[in-house]
Amino acid sequence: MSPFAVFVRTLLKSSAIFIGTAAIFLHPQLDFRSPAPMAVGARQAAREQMIDDLIAALKDSDAGVRRQVARTLAQLNSTKAVPALAAAMKDADPDMRAILASALGELGDVRGVPALRDALKDEVVSVRVRAASALGEIGDSGSVDALIAAAKDKSPDVRRRVISALADIGDARALETLTQALKDEDASVRRSAASAIADIAGGGPHPHPRPHPRPRPRPTVDSNLNINPDLHMHLHMQRVVVR
Repeated sequence: MSPFAVFVRTLLKSSAIFIGTAAIFLHPQLDFRSPAPMAVGARQAAREQMIDDLIAALKDSDAGVRRQVARTLAQLNSTKAVPALAAAMKDADPDMRAILASALGELGDVRGVPALRDALKDEVVSVRVRAASALGEIGDSGSVDALIAAAKDKSPDVRRRVISALADIGDARALETLTQALKDEDASVRRSAASAIADIAGGGPHPHPRPHPRPRPRPTVDSNLNINPDLHMHLHMQRVVVR
């Protein structure tokens, strides 16, 4: 490229930069670095309409659609949907009721508690299990009595989840029930009861406190080895010592 052509190209670039800077200086509204309030409001309105449409779809004629809608509302963290999700706990499809219980637990809103307490008496075991877990995640102390009653459920899976929920809530009123559960016919229930007693009556903070009331976070995993990084380092140091 000739020196003259280089000079012309440089001049054009400089002029464009100057003109653009001057335009923003003289007309600040042309600076698009931050969204205008109107645009933000429009997006918020669109999201609210989307949530409303999803809530309406909880009454879809297809059970598969209703299940996915419940999952989606939980994933969107839509507390606005809690009353509708709680009302849908009377759905005829047991899988839908189980998914709804989990969704209410994930959202962690106390408005879902009454429906979850009722679900502790559902005819389907999986629904009762999910309802107990959800009440533990929400951590509402007003649910202790309902959980204590459910600790006598005929299903060991339900009894075990109920005990875990009582441990999550951490109310001392549950200690008598947990002590009685040490004599449960199911060994896993007895183990859960012993652990729950340690959590509630341990005389101090648990060395590994339960995240409360939100669900437990997933452990960090090394993306290359698919194992915990601390274990990875431990194994690495062992190899160094052996060498």
